[in-house]
Amino acid sequence: MSTEENERTDFIRDIINDDLRTNRWGGRVHTRFPPEPNGYLHIGHAKSICLNFGVANEYNGKCNLRFDDTNPMKEEQEYIDSIIEDVRWLGFDWEDRLLFSSDYFEQMYQYAVQLIESGYAYVDDLTGEQIKEFRGDVTTPGKDSPFRDRSPVENLELLFRMRNGEFTDGAKVLRAKIDMTHPNMNMRDPVMYRILHATHPHTGDDWCIYPMYDWAHGLEDSIEGITHSLCTLEFENHRPLYDWFIDAINHARTNTGLIPIHHPQQTEFARLNMTYTVMSKRKLFELVEGNQVTGWDDPRMPSIGGMRRRGYPPEAIREFLSRVGVAKVNSTISFGLLESVVREVLNKTAPRYMGVLDPLKVVIENYPEEQTEYLDAVNNPEDPSAGTRKVPFSRELYIERGDFMEDPPKKFFRLTKGREVRLRYAYFFTCTDVMKSDGAQLDTQGNLIPEGEIIELRGTIDPLTKGGDSPDGRRVKATLHWVSAEHSLDAEVRLFDRLFTVENPLGEKGGFQEFINPESLKVLVNCTIEPTIGQLEPGERFQFERLGYFCIDPDSEQENRIIINRIVGLRDSWAKIKARTGKKK
Repeated sequence: MSTEENERTDFIRDIINDDLRTNRWGGRVHTRFPPEPNGYLHIGHAKSICLNFGVANEYNGKCNLRFDDTNPMKEEQEYIDSIIEDVRWLGFDWEDRLLFSSDYFEQMYQYAVQLIESGYAYVDDLTGEQIKEFRGDVTTPGKDSPFRDRSPVENLELLFRMRNGEFTDGAKVLRAKIDMTHPNMNMRDPVMYRILHATHPHTGDDWCIYPMYDWAHGLEDSIEGITHSLCTLEFENHRPLYDWFIDAINHARTNTGLIPIHHPQQTEFARLNMTYTVMSKRKLFELVEGNQVTGWDDPRMPSIGGMRRRGYPPEAIREFLSRVGVAKVNSTISFGLLESVVREVLNKTAPRYMGVLDPLKVVIENYPEEQTEYLDAVNNPEDPSAGTRKVPFSRELYIERGDFMEDPPKKFFRLTKGREVRLRYAYFFTCTDVMKSDGAQLDTQGNLIPEGEIIELRGTIDPLTKGGDSPDGRRVKATLHWVSAEHSLDAEVRLFDRLFTVENPLGEKGGFQEFINPESLKVLVNCTIEPTIGQLEPGERFQFERLGYFCIDPDSEQENRIIINRIVGLRDSWAKIKARTGKKK
């Protein structure tokens, strides 16, 4: 895309447009998404994914998927596989550019050798605690290590022996020689390499010294020819260090007649913060390890895997992040905005079905016992091309228990004794009798039904209203969904809600886990659904008419039963609660 074709929508795209106008990078736009494979990705990472791959696509550029795998103690193949799946699910393709920091270990090692030879790095024998002590703090300058003035020859020999495995973990480190009094703490002789006798998921046992993240990060971008290195704001104070490393390497290379390495430009943007959730990887680990959720793909988690399992469409996440935009200042985005965008997308794309979550039996006394009709039902009123389907209708139906009241309040317009309502796609129905438990009856789970509880409704239909319209033009105030009892399928429905009861769980007094929403998951085991849903595959999304948007959970295949997750309600119930009470839920 040319500069003129791309609108100025945020400061990062403004920078790219300026670079293209001045031909700074020879007309290239090359970005990267560089996750550390030490955990699962969440919606905050999705912002970086969409930004890096998005701008590359907009400008006909390239985006690498590169794993910053510099710490074998925390990295696993499981995380690598999940990240690949997440990025692909979000709709992005890295072509043949699946890369690893460990691909460049030898090249980075040689750069370290060049820094030692030029006096820019040294091997230090201080322990981790001593290095921390010598470093000082924001008000106290650091002090030089007693090993800082070792000669390049001695440092090279020690580095070689470190690589050769002659020292134990923590015995020595390689540090950059910068300035122990620098106001930026990152510049106070940072560690470049540490000794770790650990098997790496990508390189195996080839190495026993591993680069620190700050040493590797900018060099990876350089080696890959990245033009625009887009990072979140917490890396802003690290940028001077990344620049120093590359400048020092280039100075060393120039002095020895070598070609300077590429120096990418890093730009920082605000990370994504959202209400009613936590984005800290450590906090999310606590939720998983403490069994507060069922795992990283729990649909209540802000992880990409959790959102995928819950049924959020990837295009909704991309649209949400597009609306959030890219800024230089941190802010907190309403979780309700994400839910609103999910509704918008699903309203246009999700087929409609009927399901009853809390069934109440209805018997139509003037309908033949052996008869079944197959009525036309609209698949999606927002999409005429979706067509219709056939829904079975018979003498015995299930409706929602909440759609009937024996003694309704004034503004209750649904079913009560003597009132006529519309059965969706079917007939007008009037309730004529209410059957109640005598205290000796059992429900489908074998539990005793309390005496006096309503167990069945009886009534009649108007045969002339087939299809849901009256030939005489009379109107009813309510339309109810239903399922034919004879043809229905049993299902377990899991109603997921926001994981926390307060907008900022980390900003409240007490531990954040104290604010976990006890109603974030409700499991309904007696649900009944129309038979068409039984043909759906795990992950397929749909709307239960009048109830919300749902999808088939992957557990359905493993457990050989239909398990359905609620994605989101038809409207924002949390906004209603706050408006009605003036309080946060």
